[in-house]
Amino acid sequence: MRFSLRPQDSVFYEYFTKAAENLVRGTELLIELSVPNADVQSVSERLVEVEHDSDAITHELYNRINSTFITPFDREDIYRLGSQLDDVMDHLEAVGSLLYLYGLTSLPSLPREMHDLVAILDQQARLTAESLPRLKAMKDLKEYWVECNRLENEGDRAYRMLLVRLFSGEYDALTVMKMKEVADELEAACDAFEHVSNTVETIAVKES
Repeated sequence: MRFSLRPQDSVFYEYFTKAAENLVRGTELLIELSVPNADVQSVSERLVEVEHDSDAITHELYNRINSTFITPFDREDIYRLGSQLDDVMDHLEAVGSLLYLYGLTSLPSLPREMHDLVAILDQQARLTAESLPRLKAMKDLKEYWVECNRLENEGDRAYRMLLVRLFSGEYDALTVMKMKEVADELEAACDAFEHVSNTVETIAVKES
């Protein structure tokens, strides 16, 4: 039996869980934002509020690290995981803001591939929120990072197909530029989710 001399301060895990749950709220709002006749301004403002809430969680996490002598696992990994969760939310909020500010939701419809990317992000968010509470026990996490990597690969394919669509001549040049910026943020969010899962894998391997 393996014994650990590290304290099992549950508050760190609570911060990670709250941050992950916020990511689900973020992807839910992106789905709502992309629905025809959505109250775009209201949804975008709520997404900004969720992003601010995530910032507050991250700051609380950092303060806790700085005031704790011995952490449950390497403090560098705690910093990294907290920062990466916050990075995901930043990308989600950027997608919502750009869709609103560029007026892209007023188009007859957004490209199907853009909806595909949002759906993949929602899957990644729910997977992350379901898995991070298991970090405390360091058990049953491998399926999480394997599936998150698979979803990231799926997101890459959807992103490439979206680029093909954007440069097919279907849209005018200005709309293409706007949508390309949104597409880049969507792809960056997919990558950021994978970074989170990679860090969880690193922590699990170190603590095993």
